[in-house]
Amino acid sequence: MQNNATKLSSRALAAQIILQVLDQGKSLSTVLPEVHSHINIKDQSLIQEMTFGICRVLPRLESIVKLLVEKPLKGKTRLVHCLLLVGLYQLLYMRVPSHAAVDEVVNATKVLKLDSFRGLVNGVLRRFLREQADILAKVDKHWQTLHPEWLVNKLKKSYPHWREIIDANNQRPPMWIRVNSQFSSVESYAVALDGVAEYLHSSQIPPCALYLNQPQAVSSLPNFAKGWATVQDAHAQWAALLLDVSNGDKVLDACAAPGGKTTHILELAPKANVIALDIEQARLKRVAENLSRLGQDAKIICGDASQPNQWLEDDEMFDRILLDAPCSATGVIRRHPDIKWLRKESDIDELVQLQAKILTALWQRLKPNGVLLYATCSILPEENSLQIKRFLEKTQDAMLVEMDFGGEKVFEKQFFPSEKGGDGFFYAKLVKKVD
Repeated sequence: MQNNATKLSSRALAAQIILQVLDQGKSLSTVLPEVHSHINIKDQSLIQEMTFGICRVLPRLESIVKLLVEKPLKGKTRLVHCLLLVGLYQLLYMRVPSHAAVDEVVNATKVLKLDSFRGLVNGVLRRFLREQADILAKVDKHWQTLHPEWLVNKLKKSYPHWREIIDANNQRPPMWIRVNSQFSSVESYAVALDGVAEYLHSSQIPPCALYLNQPQAVSSLPNFAKGWATVQDAHAQWAALLLDVSNGDKVLDACAAPGGKTTHILELAPKANVIALDIEQARLKRVAENLSRLGQDAKIICGDASQPNQWLEDDEMFDRILLDAPCSATGVIRRHPDIKWLRKESDIDELVQLQAKILTALWQRLKPNGVLLYATCSILPEENSLQIKRFLEKTQDAMLVEMDFGGEKVFEKQFFPSEKGGDGFFYAKLVKKVD
């Protein structure tokens, strides 16, 4: 697709991307960079808005298509279906004049070699415009979760406030930055941002975090290129603080990409000996870029966290291990709405087994009195509190220790996504007991 990206309209590209997400199981974070390298900045923003937005409200759009199209568009006609999703999203959620939105989507049939469907696309979108009030009355008759049923059921079972979690997931994500204390105080950096940023005092928010009232291009952040700030969710910023690394400590940041936590560790302890590990070589490029921007050094290794013997010396041990474990990513849905349609219920058991395998393997590489911080961006108990419970039951030398979140002292912490708050994260801090 990327080879002819420059020849395609943004609507045509958006339809192709949505098809890859829904039918081929590809993530937006994988597909979009491939497309972005071939198109201008303006089209990049437009395509990102359409594709992320469609994934955010997909069931609502699907319900509208079902009312307007007699026979489901399957097989080779699925691209037409995705084009209709693009058209409906623009009409409902974007500030594009109706006639222009319809014309652009109809014209996209030609460049996608779907000329025979031009009339269908035109007819469906114009009928929606004529009958919009009646159609939306039917579609919006009941509250829509905009989530897959299996996930709704899991949240219902686990949390009394499941509706609040779902509502938060369906919002656009806030932008947070982490201020590098080596260069600036949070207060001074907020002043430099000239009214764009807020310092929110809360036990939920770490002291290095600034909330931006509206998303900004990183190029507009003061001294970003010199490492003064990093874009990182507020709740993710707790990881390095909780790990409590000292200069000279040997530290493993397992599953490190894209490097936000690695760089934070080195901001707090510049002379720590850090290994940044990830299983995907392509993602480690981002780690290297982030380290370079902040002028930091870490040893980067591509390897499987569940098989440390493959990439470590036999006697290599760590004072601190950060295990940001592979997980369902159900805590960051508002940031990655395609997760709702990529993740399957069967994935959860597989992830739970993988997390347990990595946890057990890395524990063998932790020094006596060493600290392992277990973290996920999940809100599912089986990946979090229940995972830790099982590990403690079978690991005699593991002890759960108290963590301090701005004065709130707890042994485990489950964060949930919230407005003007961070994403869904879980933390548990384990110390290896000495006999």
